[in-house]
Amino acid sequence: MKMELAKHAPARATERHVDRLATLEVAVLMGGTSSEREVSLRSGEAVARALASAPEAGAPNGPARVRSIELAPDGRWVLDGRGADPLVVLRELQPSTVFFLALHGGRGEDGTLQGLLDALGRIHTGSGVEASALCMNKHLTRLALRDAGVRVASGRLVTTAAWRADAAALLRELAALSSTGFSVKPNRGGSSVATSLLDGAEGLRAAIETVLATGDDALVEERIRGAETTCGVLGNRGGALRSLTPVEIVPKDGRFFDYQEKYSSAGAQEFCPPRSLAPKTVARIGELALLAHAAAGCDGYSRIDFMIPRDASGVEGEPVALEINTLPGMTARSLLPLAAGAEGLSFRALCVELVALALDKAAAQRS
Repeated sequence: MKMELAKHAPARATERHVDRLATLEVAVLMGGTSSEREVSLRSGEAVARALASAPEAGAPNGPARVRSIELAPDGRWVLDGRGADPLVVLRELQPSTVFFLALHGGRGEDGTLQGLLDALGRIHTGSGVEASALCMNKHLTRLALRDAGVRVASGRLVTTAAWRADAAALLRELAALSSTGFSVKPNRGGSSVATSLLDGAEGLRAAIETVLATGDDALVEERIRGAETTCGVLGNRGGALRSLTPVEIVPKDGRFFDYQEKYSSAGAQEFCPPRSLAPKTVARIGELALLAHAAAGCDGYSRIDFMIPRDASGVEGEPVALEINTLPGMTARSLLPLAAGAEGLSFRALCVELVALALDKAAAQRS
């Protein structure tokens, strides 16, 4: 896999598209039907405000117009207070409109929406169909990362059919996977909805049934004990990739980085740069994030979550990748904007850069 990787900033995509950005119409898509709908609405509103705000001194102007589109639970797209079929709404927008995808989970992140826009020749932020579909499936992502040389936890996917066929046998097999506890989560869901961390095998049955009740498969993995971190990456396939400074996540005692810890104002503490990790570990996280982004074929941006194992004496081991987020949160509590800000990239500048990366990707596909 030939790629150009960069820890420090390459020339920004905005520098290549300053004139075009000033004339663009950007449509921010938000909402959807997944369990992360409310978070998506908050992300979309924050992005729309940022793109429509005045630029900082020396920053590029534009876009010329920002429009917000809510994907309603009934499948309609709501533009200017009117709901209509997506194709009707698309016809109302300029062919050059760039779609900023502020969706999280479900059909907004799994490649379905990306496929629609790609088929119609529309430009959108973030990854395309293949990477979106891959990264939405945590089990397949694990396999791809493992093959690329990124460490993942031992684990097994539990389907509803296999569970119904012989739950007792599955529980015996799963109990032998780990002596450190278990992580049980939906294979396709996000924001830690229906996720459980267990100290032992005793709660496995209930945790798996909680996930299966959502209609998803359950991914059961060895629990990795240590520091929770995440690392953002900016860039497209075939171009320079830049990893941002990792963020260390410190949930409240007795909790993990669940939905409340992610989005509540009284949730987890986040430190960028990490407060407790060795410099070589921080550097390694950045290297592995670049490798994961490239291995999955991501475009625009991604955020890769890791656990950093620590032994009894506190020695840090090789980072363990948990998942790749192709449309990470863009709220006031979100981690990608935090990491970008730590490197001098304002929220508005980050949003504009993602639009410019979408323009880069479209230009590369045409050439």
